[in-house]
Amino acid sequence: MENKKGLFVKLFLSMLQISAFTFGGGFVIVSLMKKRFVDGYHWLDEDEMLDLTALAQSSPGAIAVNGAILVGYKVAGFPGMVISVLGTILPPMVILSVVSVFYNTFATNLYVALVLRGMQAGVAAIITDVVFSLGAKVLKDKNYLHDLLIILSFCAVFFLKINVAVIILVAGVIGLIEGRIARRSA
Repeated sequence: MENKKGLFVKLFLSMLQISAFTFGGGFVIVSLMKKRFVDGYHWLDEDEMLDLTALAQSSPGAIAVNGAILVGYKVAGFPGMVISVLGTILPPMVILSVVSVFYNTFATNLYVALVLRGMQAGVAAIITDVVFSLGAKVLKDKNYLHDLLIILSFCAVFFLKINVAVIILVAGVIGLIEGRIARRSA
């Protein structure tokens, strides 16, 4: 039982730390979760992280909380899911509560505005890291259909402004069809 308790503590503290120091949205937290749970603890492999990211992004709600639900459940079942979500939501709740009390002071402070502008550059770098690290895994598979899906998905979002949820659903359907074809030929 002590081993399970240690796992719960490690999961909670990991999500608490990741959430407390994550600025810039869900994909930033996905990058940090990958580094911690795939590269660091080896609780997940890269394929599982890709799958969990796709599920978290395509489900309603915040990707950070969805990711915490999926990672927590995968690592430690239902209790792990609850612990992971608590670790994820506590820092933003505390920070936003403080910010809301002092909103007028923060909104007009030049230094706060400059800090936030600098953080935007860091967030862009972290999101780029997620794209390259998780995208490289897909490209290494040498599946031309997946390569084409990456290019078409990018074009659909960037040029045609198609909603990401629609792209994920279409890619999922294509994946199902590809899987069925692979099963029939095997």
